[in-house]
Amino acid sequence: METTKIAVFKGKEIRKTIHNKEWWFSITDAVAALTDSTDTKQYIKKMRQRDPGLSSYWGTICTPLELEAPDGKIRETNCANTEGIFRIIQSIPSPKAEPFKRWLARVGYERIQEIEDPELATKRTRAIYKAKGYPDNWIEKRMRGIAVREELTDEWKKRDVKEQTEYAILTAEISKAAFGLTPSQYKKLKRLKRENLRDHMTDLELIFSMLGEAATTEITRNRDAQGFDENKQAAAEGGSVAGKARNDLESKTGKRIVSRQNYLQRPENKKLLRGNK
Repeated sequence: METTKIAVFKGKEIRKTIHNKEWWFSITDAVAALTDSTDTKQYIKKMRQRDPGLSSYWGTICTPLELEAPDGKIRETNCANTEGIFRIIQSIPSPKAEPFKRWLARVGYERIQEIEDPELATKRTRAIYKAKGYPDNWIEKRMRGIAVREELTDEWKKRDVKEQTEYAILTAEISKAAFGLTPSQYKKLKRLKRENLRDHMTDLELIFSMLGEAATTEITRNRDAQGFDENKQAAAEGGSVAGKARNDLESKTGKRIVSRQNYLQRPENKKLLRGNK
């Protein structure tokens, strides 16, 4: 799921997504980052009991949004925007509260900047990959893949495909035809949990992902596919274009493209984790 992003506060992962042109954060993730609670749901329940004002305001703060869960499935998750998270912080006695407020303000401000100048988002993404140790040639492929993906989802949006859940199903169709694996199966092969699958793909895996999605976009436009069923057929056919090209390359090189390799422990410029190909 490209729409579910991961932010990190002091080593704690917080899922976020764009809703109404601003960041919305997983409430359970934010509370876990502030409290280190092992039972976040129970903590939130008690927090609301301690603070009746928060409880009465809860329906206004919370908006269920679809986020990718740790198991890779898409689930509705209670989320709040920056203002809502600030209100929740008031009910949490934590030494992390002030640093978290500053972190939230910075993340929100960066989003405002990106709306005013969309190129900033691209520059920041590129800088993040660079800081993680990915080489320039991998970063170029990854950034191009993001652009190809956005072009495809823009087409789906125009063609009466419902965001999030149906996007995930169509993406799985492309992946199955291109690689013989759904994204969740692919993540399991690479030993990933919350991590973005494409951030752990090799150069060739990225290339065939792009080919599958670019082919799907072209087929979708030429056929003027409308609605979920027609777009699902286009996704399967677009993915098969990449699948045939992958099979052809594998037959000529004797090497599999689909790999167990990932970037979990070392950045690319210090070599990928060794894994069975």
